[in-house]
Amino acid sequence: MLDYLRTLDVVSRANRKLIKAINRAIEIHLVTHNTEPSNEELAEILGEEVEKINDARIASDIYTVMPLDDQLQVGDGGAALEKVERDELVDVIKSILSDYSEREQLIIQLYYFEELTLKEISGILNITESRISQIHKSVIRKIKMQMGEDHG
Repeated sequence: MLDYLRTLDVVSRANRKLIKAINRAIEIHLVTHNTEPSNEELAEILGEEVEKINDARIASDIYTVMPLDDQLQVGDGGAALEKVERDELVDVIKSILSDYSEREQLIIQLYYFEELTLKEISGILNITESRISQIHKSVIRKIKMQMGEDHG
């Protein structure tokens, strides 16, 4: 997915890197000199040609959208994106579960969030393991059906 999103980015990775370097140099220059540096000053600071600096700044102004991997800090191998997706899924499932009976909600909570076994849940709710298994399967089936209808 990230490769596909990168193909949509009209600014090359090299230019994106230069834009970031320019932005850092501008920040540093603003702090130390209280003014924004000219393109010539940036070229000297970064050791680049003035024309390259000018082109990068124009591209930056036109395409100000930050890359998705920078927004989500996906340099972590995609863990942040996976966490966002997992959190979204949990929120959707919680929303769906809110319409279910208290017992169905409790079984799902104990099984998935508290990580209890069917035997442990059976002891808490005073119903057989097989009945808990039936309720669990029924709830999972209903969640899948509802997610398919609402989000598929």
